[in-house]
Amino acid sequence: MTWVKVKGFQIFADRHGKLRVYHRKTQTPIDVSKFPIGSAEFFAECERIAAISNKIIPKEKPGTLGLLISEYRKSPAFLDLSPRTQRDYQSHFNYLKPIDDTPLAKIDRPLVVRIRDHAAEKHGRRFGNYIKATMSVIFSWGAERGFISNNPASNIKSIRRPKGLPEANRPWSDAERHAVLDAAPAHIRPALALMMMTGLGPKDALCLQRNHYRNGEIATKRSKTGEPVFWPVPTPLVEILTNAPDHSALTLCASSRGRPWTLDGFRASWSRLRNDLEQAGAIGPGLTLYGLRHTVAVILREAGHDERTIADALGQKTIEMARRYAKGADLRPKMQGVVKSFDDELSKRRTKTVKP
Repeated sequence: MTWVKVKGFQIFADRHGKLRVYHRKTQTPIDVSKFPIGSAEFFAECERIAAISNKIIPKEKPGTLGLLISEYRKSPAFLDLSPRTQRDYQSHFNYLKPIDDTPLAKIDRPLVVRIRDHAAEKHGRRFGNYIKATMSVIFSWGAERGFISNNPASNIKSIRRPKGLPEANRPWSDAERHAVLDAAPAHIRPALALMMMTGLGPKDALCLQRNHYRNGEIATKRSKTGEPVFWPVPTPLVEILTNAPDHSALTLCASSRGRPWTLDGFRASWSRLRNDLEQAGAIGPGLTLYGLRHTVAVILREAGHDERTIADALGQKTIEMARRYAKGADLRPKMQGVVKSFDDELSKRRTKTVKP
């Protein structure tokens, strides 16, 4: 098979072996049965699509929301964000795309509220609040640089959580934690225990490299915020990691095939385990992997630690305070005592049997 390269076009074989050609910018397909790859007709069709795309894709208009978003996306304020946060922001920008041409001079507080409420109606309360928060970020950035006179999204309240709504990412009970670890297959248990006893989120736990765990201590950074996390590993976790199945993956935890977990792959395995335990009545409904961060925070709070200590333990940033990056040596004395009390609390809780 002869392969050719055409600038601006994606040429590949799909999973059935059929050749596909798409214009990258507009995702316009080319029918290779009518325009065989490499033929004069094929190159003529490529030129035709490229010429049309240059005419139909307009630049953002001056003084509009679209231009503000475009300028913000090119700035260090956006480029310095973590990849995950950039993806979250981009999904919000995609939602706002239909109103790109809206003049910034016409955007006021009532309009921001209507946009927030419409997003919540279509995609849920949390998404509506995220849209409002993202708009506040770009308007604040734009106001500092003269794109807009002020931030029309500032001080707009988020949509309140309805009373009686089940708590998202609720903490796990002691009995639920024990039931899950007891029932988890050997290749799933290390990752679950890592989230359960360090407060690392699912992505950070699954991607944790072997060399970030040394001499019974974990030193890493949160992928979302870049905040440092130093955590002397509690005794039960040391035992689980020591007895974990051997594998050659660079990550501390691995799948049954000895390969690094993907987030989707682990969630699928966790969902099966959770459903089986729910049906057996061993756990209550509503357990999530991210709820384990809440669980660690609750245990630390119940052990008497203040909110600043808990935030340091979980690698959290706060809106109210801009903290300096803390070096591992700076956190070591503080976290040694914190995790010692967490370890002691786990030991006490292992003797309890509480139904979910």
